[in-house]
Amino acid sequence: MAHILISNDDGIHAAGLRALVAALRPVHTVSVVAPSSERSASAQALTLRQPIFCEQIDEREWSVDGTPADAMIVALNKLLPEKPDLVISGINRGGNMGENIFYSGTVGAAAEAAINRIPAIAISVVHRGKDFRFEHAAVFARDLSDVVLRDGMTEGIFLNVNVPNDWNGGVRFTRQSEKVTRNVLQECTDPRGRTYFWLHEQQITEGIGEDTDYAAIFAKEISITPLHLERTHGPSMNHLSHWAKELAHKKR
Repeated sequence: MAHILISNDDGIHAAGLRALVAALRPVHTVSVVAPSSERSASAQALTLRQPIFCEQIDEREWSVDGTPADAMIVALNKLLPEKPDLVISGINRGGNMGENIFYSGTVGAAAEAAINRIPAIAISVVHRGKDFRFEHAAVFARDLSDVVLRDGMTEGIFLNVNVPNDWNGGVRFTRQSEKVTRNVLQECTDPRGRTYFWLHEQQITEGIGEDTDYAAIFAKEISITPLHLERTHGPSMNHLSHWAKELAHKKR
C-alpha cells in the first residue's frame, strides 16, 4: 500500500478533492494537506511576509492558511514523517491547459512536489457549466497512480492531466498547446465612482494543433501532458551565446 499526498487549489473541502480522497483511501494510505480556502490562479506563489497557519481537521488531514505551494512545503517539511510515494493535486474545478499552466495553483502544487523529487500528478475536470462530474476523473486518477507507482517517472517530470466532463474513454499523451484564450477585462464602476475590472477569458478555437491538450479535450478524450521543471531553451543557448562577448565588461 503506497502513501499518497493530496492537495489542490480549490480548498480542502472542495468536491473534486473529496472525490479523489474517496477513490484512493480504500486502496492506499492517503494524507491531505490543502489550502483552507480557494486559492485558484496562485501558481507556485509562497507566503513570505505573514505566518502560515495550519490546523489538523481530521485523521491525516490538515488545512493550511496559504497557497498550494505553501501547503506542499508544510506537508513535506513538518507534517509528514517521511516523503510520500506520490503527490496528486486536484481534482480541479475547470481545465488547466495551454498557457493556463503558468497560473494554475493545481499545477503549482504538483511542480513543488517535483522540485522535491516526488512523482506528481495535477488533474482537472474541463467544464464550463455548473454540473461538474468528478467521479470518473477520480477513478482515472486511481488507475494512473497505480501505473506511476509501478513504473516510476523521471526526476523533474510531472504530469498535467485534463479530463473532459463528458469523457468518452479515450486517452492521449499531448503537448502543451500555444495560447488559445484571450484575456478580457470587463471595466465597471463602483458606487463611489472608482474603476474596477473583472478578468476573464475568451476562448479561441482556430489553429489548435492536433497533438495538443485542447485537441484531446475537444475530442472528449483525456489529455496527459508531461511537464518538465527544466525550462532552459537549448537552441537559444547556442543561438544567443555570441551576445555574451559583446555584453561583457572589461576590467579597468
